[in-house]
Amino acid sequence: MSPEFLWYIPNTVEPGHRGDDTTDGWGSIEYSTDLARTAERHGWGGALLGTGWGRPDTFTVATALAARTTTFKPLIAIRPGYWQPAQFAAAAATLDQLSRGRVLVNIVSGLDNLAAYGDTRSDPAQRYARTQEFLHLVRRLWTEGDVSFDGDHFQVSGSTIGPRPWKTAGRAHPTLYFGGASEAAERVSAAEADVQLFWGEPLAGLAERIDRLRQLSDQIGRRHRPLEFGLRITTVVRDTTEEAWRAAEGRVARMAAGSADELTWTGNRKTAVGQQRLYDLAARGEVLDTCLYTTPGRFGGGGAATTWLVGSAADVATALDDYRKLGITHFVLSDTPYKQEIVRIGDQLLSRIR
Repeated sequence: MSPEFLWYIPNTVEPGHRGDDTTDGWGSIEYSTDLARTAERHGWGGALLGTGWGRPDTFTVATALAARTTTFKPLIAIRPGYWQPAQFAAAAATLDQLSRGRVLVNIVSGLDNLAAYGDTRSDPAQRYARTQEFLHLVRRLWTEGDVSFDGDHFQVSGSTIGPRPWKTAGRAHPTLYFGGASEAAERVSAAEADVQLFWGEPLAGLAERIDRLRQLSDQIGRRHRPLEFGLRITTVVRDTTEEAWRAAEGRVARMAAGSADELTWTGNRKTAVGQQRLYDLAARGEVLDTCLYTTPGRFGGGGAATTWLVGSAADVATALDDYRKLGITHFVLSDTPYKQEIVRIGDQLLSRIR
């Protein structure tokens, strides 16, 4: 399988996301379209669109970007608490048809400002059980007619959506990405996701998780194609190794000094198992494997910005190839300033990997 390389579009109205120094246009269709078209021109298959209460609606932005591009695939981050599965299945299938099969979906179960949109599922066990039902039902609605389902969280009776997703010989519906490191999250992935998305851990840790997920898939009797694996991580690439490390260490120094524009991740830091795994890496050393930089997590980096791959294009390409050898075939990369790094990393790194 050819690897999939996606970028990241933060989808926020506030400037300064993760240190990006662009001051104008955030949240506008012009700014996001420029990023998407730049990604198209520089080798990226598409981009993950950030989600969260208080940001522009991710699905609406994805629809606009699909209409203004030709090959760009939006990886649309959505939360089951925002949507009923039948409504989402119909909306996504319609966009998939209109875009000729360019829709990708990232299901997010992490905590958000639940009360602001009326979601009462704050208990992790309930949220993961709901997510599993959501994935199961959306997949059925995309591939079957006259669907009836009576679950603990969702119910439909005699439901048939139209149109169906864009179908090809190797693709029945949009790819369903899902992330999470807890036991409950891994059971959701093994049962119903198409791609388990990891954050930037050392190779040995991800090898263990991949092996565990494959075994879990067999234990629970997975009914779908084999689970695939992806990596979401920040990549700091410069012309030389030395330049990259100077840039990375300078940014961490600003974070340590309390620069607010570097501290933008507001997820569930204190409770997420996957996030805590990343924070714990710093105790093992500042640099793990060949170029996995753990120090950003000590000074406020969170999510995909907790650990960074740092180095020349050759250094980072080698590191990503090591992940690929584990079985990881989906890569969601980013750095800031977003537009500048779309070009740099696309031109210098993707050609080496491919």
